[in-house]
Amino acid sequence: MGRTALAGPDAGELSEIVEGVYAWVQPDGTWWVNNAGAVAGDDGLLVVDTCATATRTRRFLDALAAATAGAPLRWAVNTHQHGDHTYGNSLLPDSTALIGHTAMREALSEDPLLENPPAAWEPVPAWGDVTRRLPSLTLDRELTLHLGGRRVDLRHPGYTAHTPGDVVAWLPEERVLFTGDLLFHGLTPLVLTGSLDGALRSLEWVRSFGPEHVVPGHGPLLTGVELDGVLAAHERYYRFVLQAAEGAVREGRPPLEYALTADLGEFGGWADAERIVMNLHRARADLVGEPLDPARALSDAVRWNGGPMSTIL
Repeated sequence: MGRTALAGPDAGELSEIVEGVYAWVQPDGTWWVNNAGAVAGDDGLLVVDTCATATRTRRFLDALAAATAGAPLRWAVNTHQHGDHTYGNSLLPDSTALIGHTAMREALSEDPLLENPPAAWEPVPAWGDVTRRLPSLTLDRELTLHLGGRRVDLRHPGYTAHTPGDVVAWLPEERVLFTGDLLFHGLTPLVLTGSLDGALRSLEWVRSFGPEHVVPGHGPLLTGVELDGVLAAHERYYRFVLQAAEGAVREGRPPLEYALTADLGEFGGWADAERIVMNLHRARADLVGEPLDPARALSDAVRWNGGPMSTIL
């Protein structure tokens, strides 16, 4: 049931979506391999997310410097707490104002994986010379940045979805939306630290922006025309997980046992399919009102996978 990662750190590519708006896309978008981006204004750049490792983050920042003639990194925003989008924060200049949701800042401050990544991945992640850096500015619902004459709205959906602290970056004039991990394009979504119900609700919220260009947290870039199909696939998957969790609770079966016999159907070909176990743990915990055991969810995903999950950092 495992997979082989397809691309290493050198595969990241910076593309200019519209004038002065950039996406950093890292194939193959699976474990710890995220997308990021930047928005240029008259007085500097807003960076949207960093990367999991020092090597990957430096490649991203070097590409930005080459594309923008070394424009200063005035601001940065983390779309959520997870390390693939935040561990590279410490490589930003000290002068960069780092922004995040209040819940995201709290979660990153307590994240144990930076210092002690478990042997759940092969190879065990080595982040390089990064240190924990938290946002110095926080928001609860929304914040608007004015980059010279360019407007960027940072918005939270108002509820837990992928995580409690999800933030999107929306450019209303350019119709560009950076979704963070509210969207995984072409691979299995993860809601272990979030909510299945909230993730479902967030799909219509993402649609409501009416974007023409979408930068998902993982996977290829999207046009507005393609968005409905990707949102529909997410909805089918989330409803599949919820129905499976209800079946597991009804039959008194733990998430791993149920997942081992579940037919993933159209989702079986998505990368990181082992996330079904982690998502079932999340859904079950919410259904029965019990605390989530993240360590057990992770170890069960490894057992479903037949060994450590693949990544390449």
